[in-house]
Amino acid sequence: MNLKKTGAWYLNELKDIKKNNLNVFSCFHCGGGSTMGYKLAGFNVLGGVEIDKEMMDIYRANHNPKYSYMMGVQEFNKLENIPEELKNLDILDGSPPCSTFSMAGKREKKWGKEFKFREGQKFQRLDDLFFHFVETAKLLQPKIVVAENVKGLIAGNARGYVKEIFNDFRKAGYETQLFLFNSAKMGTPQARERTFFIAKRKDLNLKTFKPVFNEKIIPCALAIKDVVNHGKTNLLSPKVKELWFKTKPGNSLSKAHRKGHYFNFSVANPNNPTSTLTASQPGIPIRWDIPRHFSAGEIKRIQTFPEDFNFLNTDPCYVMGMSVPPFMTQRVALEIYNHWFKTENN
Repeated sequence: MNLKKTGAWYLNELKDIKKNNLNVFSCFHCGGGSTMGYKLAGFNVLGGVEIDKEMMDIYRANHNPKYSYMMGVQEFNKLENIPEELKNLDILDGSPPCSTFSMAGKREKKWGKEFKFREGQKFQRLDDLFFHFVETAKLLQPKIVVAENVKGLIAGNARGYVKEIFNDFRKAGYETQLFLFNSAKMGTPQARERTFFIAKRKDLNLKTFKPVFNEKIIPCALAIKDVVNHGKTNLLSPKVKELWFKTKPGNSLSKAHRKGHYFNFSVANPNNPTSTLTASQPGIPIRWDIPRHFSAGEIKRIQTFPEDFNFLNTDPCYVMGMSVPPFMTQRVALEIYNHWFKTENN
């Protein structure tokens, strides 16, 4: 299976990918960044669970899932008559919402409390959703579980949650490994560090997972050089523009501000991958040569989304900022296939 490379690609290319006859079901899938990654790796994605109606509408419009549940995983876990096909999965995938574990702000004050988060537009706790996801694994008993989350999950006091996650996976019948991957080494022109929990079912006696990702770094200037359809483009406010003129590529605007403000705004270095793209405007880097944020069309390249992805009426930058880069997931999926499934499918 060839690795997808930087540049324009289209959803209809997925039909030409050689299939490996392995099935995936995805929880917290948002618009489907991971789903596209699995499909690029040859997997069949059966569908998934998503609580946010906007995200589910986008997912259904682009992926036409066989099984689609617009609800929280807590509700899914209580369903009767779950299709037998979902109880014979090769991979259960999930990206439990993780904003309470982000390193930004006083995150510990949010733990154990309900807030109205963007995910689902309702009051809910995010710090226990991972444990409900483990319950989904216990219910469906897939061969492998892949769970992506923020780097902040392995920092400071949050490491206590990691220990609990490992214990819950063990009780559910899984042996778990934890990795920190950087998308910049995985065919993506973005330095996005994410934790990946990879759990294997104990009764299968599978060998230890040893992935290696060390692809050549892709400069962001190369990734966006031929973008034609820019779409939504956010210009800079007068104050931000003033700081931009004083900031060197690769630095935060805080270096040019006398009090160190605007640390969330950064100017991209054309010779390097961008910093992590987030769902909000400050997390969208500013170009080095033009005083504006990267356009939606440029973010597609940086986030490795297809050119023809249908965002419906939702802000494309938000959808992509909430998603796992498809190329990143493709690399993880191919490593899993080669490590655990290739022999039995060849």
